[in-house]
Amino acid sequence: MTDNAPETFSFSEENEQKFKGLLPCYPTAEAAMIPALWIVQEQEGHLPENALAHVATRLDLPLSKVLGVATFYTMFKLEPGATYDINICQTICCWLRGSEDLIRHAEEKLGIKVGETTPDGKFCLKRVECLASCGTPPVVQVNTRDYLESATFEAFDQLIDGLK
Repeated sequence: MTDNAPETFSFSEENEQKFKGLLPCYPTAEAAMIPALWIVQEQEGHLPENALAHVATRLDLPLSKVLGVATFYTMFKLEPGATYDINICQTICCWLRGSEDLIRHAEEKLGIKVGETTPDGKFCLKRVECLASCGTPPVVQVNTRDYLESATFEAFDQLIDGLK
């Protein structure tokens, strides 16, 4: 992991208050780690190495533990990337309801293959494992927070056109 970020990291004033507000909500510092990483990612757009070290220090946890969580979950971005990460679930429920066809359609619509980013840096297309919406497959996730459930080609096209 390499980063061109400054050597030190600090939360914005608003995010410092959010971070401090987290701690009383969780029984242990470790339990507050994922919400703390969300705050960093919302502030920076990804998780710079210096921010991971900052979270580890503030939560009094080993950096290896924070890095382990950050690298385990696909919702966290370790490097700056596209404006929109388009994640399409490929697990069994989505696969049975046509996620492979949707992925091929997405590749055609965006003009890229899975794992690639559009030349303008706006979209990155990814296959992901379970998005926890098995009752509404196939599922598309945009930037870890917004979902398109029971996705059709038409709905996908509308989603992308709305983001352009």
